[in-house]
Amino acid sequence: MNNLNHVAIIMDGNGRWGLKKKKSRNYGHLKGLNAVENLIKLAIKRKIPYLTLYTFSTENWKRPDNEINFLFSLIRKHIKKNLKKIIKQGIKIKIIGSKKNLPRDITGSLKLIEKKTKNNDVIVINLALNYGSKQEIINVCRKLVNKKNKKIDLNSFEGELYTKNIPDPEILIRTGGTKRLSNFLLWQLAYTEIFFVDKLWPDFNKNDFDKIIMKFNKIKRNFGKI
Repeated sequence: MNNLNHVAIIMDGNGRWGLKKKKSRNYGHLKGLNAVENLIKLAIKRKIPYLTLYTFSTENWKRPDNEINFLFSLIRKHIKKNLKKIIKQGIKIKIIGSKKNLPRDITGSLKLIEKKTKNNDVIVINLALNYGSKQEIINVCRKLVNKKNKKIDLNSFEGELYTKNIPDPEILIRTGGTKRLSNFLLWQLAYTEIFFVDKLWPDFNKNDFDKIIMKFNKIKRNFGKI
């Protein structure tokens, strides 16, 4: 059995799911949130310490304004409604990505939930929000160049990532049938086992998750060794 500390997920297919149900893309995002809540409960039950969710990419700003506004409204309402429950469950929320360009009230809500949950230790949920891996890598390079006396190596580089002090994911799951990384955790996924799932995100369930863990545990992870 392989060690499993960190699962990363590209939650693809919400909009398509909504349209498939003859409703709106926003309806799909709403139902996708239910899948997120179920997954977090399952990860806690499976004693997985870290979960990273690709929530909103830097490329998602290209979407229609009404969809972007709905997504931020969903985040805003969810934090307000569930903050006490999140604290009680022992969930620590960490935001990875740039808070620049986010609506001011969203930034305030994110800072609040990070502050209120900072001492929780049941599970860490990394929300990749306004996140792009290429920009993250560029930002790290700039920081290290500006620190003229700092040695540039793996440790110093990883110490400037959004995910510093967090183990790299052992598993990446992407739903929705698309087989690409979409500018997500490009540095951190170097030795990650990648699982592509045809199901759209709102349909992803416990059986799907457990099947992936079973497949993962059968993999011989060599990390370059024989």
